[in-house]
Amino acid sequence: MSQLVTHHISNGIATIIMDDGNANVASPDFLEQLNLALDAAEAENAAVILTGRAEVFCAGFDLKVLRTGVGNAFKMLMGGFWLTYRLMSYPYPVIVACNGHAIALGAFILLTGDYRLGVSGNFKIVANEVKNGLNMPHCALVLCQYRLNPSHVHRAMLLSEVFNSEQAVEAGFLDAVVDVDKLLPTAELLAKEYLELNQQAHTESKFRMRKTFLHRFKRAIRADRNGFVMMGLKRVFGSKKKGTTS
Repeated sequence: MSQLVTHHISNGIATIIMDDGNANVASPDFLEQLNLALDAAEAENAAVILTGRAEVFCAGFDLKVLRTGVGNAFKMLMGGFWLTYRLMSYPYPVIVACNGHAIALGAFILLTGDYRLGVSGNFKIVANEVKNGLNMPHCALVLCQYRLNPSHVHRAMLLSEVFNSEQAVEAGFLDAVVDVDKLLPTAELLAKEYLELNQQAHTESKFRMRKTFLHRFKRAIRADRNGFVMMGLKRVFGSKKKGTTS
């Protein structure tokens, strides 16, 4: 398995770097390694800085996997959805340092940060499912309704509007934008600041504030799972029906 995600933990801060050498697409291996990095961070009670590679935070799911069969596609899609749930329920501070484009799942991961930093530039932040002919997943709708500014939810979800970094702050995808050379230093300063908080109070307040949302989010992910299962069954039985002869 190639190394797609690396992490290091120092002074209570886990810096997790997603880097597949290309577009940072979320394959099953990519998602597994990201979860392992989060396991290591949580075991150390560490705050998380999640970032990507040069000019790309995450470009969404690996489309090649979708062509390898229903089982692989199901594993990847559900893995991505549950990853966003895990990040939204991570007990310690999460800072997303978005160093470039964030597309589809990448934009949804972006929304899971307690604080979201971006970099100046003409980068694309977009949920492009509708443009690509896909129904927006239930869980994506729930997450975006919770985190995006109300005036931008429909534009982002139904119209596949593309936001640059500055526009993404207005929309609610990002909290602030800095120069690229200040991205990680700023994220590290924020992480140090947030570690000075009472972590028990942070954790309990996070779960108190997000309790209703997390229940709704989990139900939405399960609805997506059931929808994928029904879609797969229809394809299987549809193929069998077409293959029958009189």
